[in-house]
Amino acid sequence: MKKGKVLGIDIGGSGVKGGIVDLAKGELVSERIRVPTPKSRDPNMLIDAIAQIVDAFEWKGKIGCGFPGVVRSQVIETAANLTGKKIIGTNLAEEIGRRTNCDAWIINDADAAGIAEMQYGAGKDIKGLVLMLTVGTGIGTALFQDGVLVPNLEFGHLKMRDKLTSKNVDAEKIYSDAIRKANDLTWRAWTERFNKYLRYVQALCWPDLIILGGGIASKKEKFFKYIDVDCDIITAKLENRAGIIGAAYMASEKLK
Repeated sequence: MKKGKVLGIDIGGSGVKGGIVDLAKGELVSERIRVPTPKSRDPNMLIDAIAQIVDAFEWKGKIGCGFPGVVRSQVIETAANLTGKKIIGTNLAEEIGRRTNCDAWIINDADAAGIAEMQYGAGKDIKGLVLMLTVGTGIGTALFQDGVLVPNLEFGHLKMRDKLTSKNVDAEKIYSDAIRKANDLTWRAWTERFNKYLRYVQALCWPDLIILGGGIASKKEKFFKYIDVDCDIITAKLENRAGIIGAAYMASEKLK
C-alpha cells in the first residue's frame, strides 16, 4: 500500500463498487471495480463480493466500506435495501478483516458520501447546517453542523402518503430515482413529485444548504430547473464517487 491511500468500497442495492483513493486529493487513483450485490440472504456472499474487489486490487492496506443501513459500533443494525435480514447484528468490519486480512471500517453509505462532499466537494469549508441527500436505488441522508456529522439519520425512511395506494410508506419508495425509472416518469414529473419530499425534510431540520448526490448528481441539466424548495440547494461535485471516497477517508481517520 502506498502512503496516503485507502481502498474505499460502496455497497449499493444493485452493485458493490470499490476503488483506491488518494486522501490528499480526495480522488480515485485507480479504476472503479463493480461486482453485483448478491441476492443471497447469506451475509458471507456479501463479504465474498467485497473480497473480490480487495483481491482484484491485490490490496493489503486499510479498507473503508459504506453500508446501506444503520451502523453502530461497526455492527449492522438495519439493511432495508439488501435482500434478507441475516446480516443484522453482524460486526461487518471484523468479518471483512477475517476474510481479507485487512483492517476495515464500516460507515453508513450516505454518511460516507456526505463526509466526502464536506471534505473535498460541494460542502468544503461551508459552516452551518448542511443536509446531504443521495438519490438512487433509495434515498440516503446525512446531516452536518459546522462540518460535524450527525450519524445514521435515515430520512429516506420517513413515512409519507403514497397517493396511488393511500398508504403511508417509506419516502424512498415514492421519490427515489429507482421509482422514477420503474414508473417511466419524465424528469419534470419526477422532480415535481420529489419537491414534496424536499420541502418536508427542509421543514424538519431547516438546513442552510442541501446537497443532492447519488446517481442523479450527474444529470443536473435534466431536473435541477424544476427544483422548488425554500433553501439553498446544489448538486454534489463528486457525484457517485462520493461514497467510495468518504468511506476511505473515515477508515483513514478511525484506523490510525
